[in-house]
Amino acid sequence: MLTGKTALITGGSSGIGLASAQKLAASGARVAITGTSVDKLYDARVILGDGHLALQADVCSANDRATLRDRIEKEFGSLNILFANAGIAYGTPIEATDEEMFDKLMNVNVKGVFFTIQSLLPLMSSGSSIILNTSWLNQVGLPGRAVLAASKAAVRSFARTLSAELLGRNIRVNAISPGSIETPIHRKGQSDDEFAAYKSRVGAQAPIGRMGRPDEIAGAVLFLASQASSYMLGAEIVIDGGRADL
Repeated sequence: MLTGKTALITGGSSGIGLASAQKLAASGARVAITGTSVDKLYDARVILGDGHLALQADVCSANDRATLRDRIEKEFGSLNILFANAGIAYGTPIEATDEEMFDKLMNVNVKGVFFTIQSLLPLMSSGSSIILNTSWLNQVGLPGRAVLAASKAAVRSFARTLSAELLGRNIRVNAISPGSIETPIHRKGQSDDEFAAYKSRVGAQAPIGRMGRPDEIAGAVLFLASQASSYMLGAEIVIDGGRADL
């Protein structure tokens, strides 16, 4: 399906990013992933196997973005698929959120996405696909998540506006909107028993009755990366077990 294609996934050393990298690689693409942890990148590179890249890069760093672009150009020549997946999440109750917390969320989730795309656009040719990672939170009013939800709503807006802006270059921009997924961002140092209880509690909040798996999101990423979604533009695929809809 993706034989001969090249793909870059930011935040690809674990969770949704790594599952998506595995899915794209299994479909024939040559994949590069980024992350900030050397150890996690090493482990992910072993999982992906030969022919793929694991590169240390912080999406908030202009120098890292420039170095990443140069490395992708050297190794791949051009880029067909970009999954802007890197992001962070934590609660932001209105009375307990300071400017540092606000700025960190916006810098990674909004600024990092925008300037990652800007940096890599010169490598993307006609027919390329850009995929953004939003969240079910951009569609609901969940207490204590105002800044996180706003950051993801901004990314949802990027899918629409950048689709219009890049239409003349035949570059499609779409988004995925995951619900609560079993990833390290949810575990946050919990023991196995604590995480099992957390999964049960959070999963029960979704009509489907459980948390999602990274591979269930990766399937949608593969769809948007491929020509199977060639008539989709500026869209958002919600994969949340019905949590935002029912």
